[in-house]
Amino acid sequence: IDIVWSLVRRFDEPQKYKPFISECTLRGDLKVGTLREVNVKTGLPATTSTERLELLDDEQRVLGVKIVGGDHRLRNYSSVITVHPETINGRPGTLLVETFTVDVPEGNTIEETC
Repeated sequence: IDIVWSLVRRFDEPQKYKPFISECTLRGDLKVGTLREVNVKTGLPATTSTERLELLDDEQRVLGVKIVGGDHRLRNYSSVITVHPETINGRPGTLLVETFTVDVPEGNTIEETC
């Protein structure tokens, strides 16, 4: 669990665990309110995203992020990632849960957006 959390908590390096991100530039000091500019790999319907760190709790292993800009159609998008110990086939493992909320763009369905 500690290894997984050490990757997930890196608001400044989301490309370490999100393969669709090619680059990240930070504006701030890794505290709540810090912004990051993310470049997205080709093939997705966006090239950039501006995101704000909303929550970082090392004790509970929770990371919260809100998208505040970019060249995509995601409006009012926010996500929370939690990391939990889990037993998998009788062995210790890690469960990562990412939940998000987003407005469905006009002309799209929930399935197309999520």
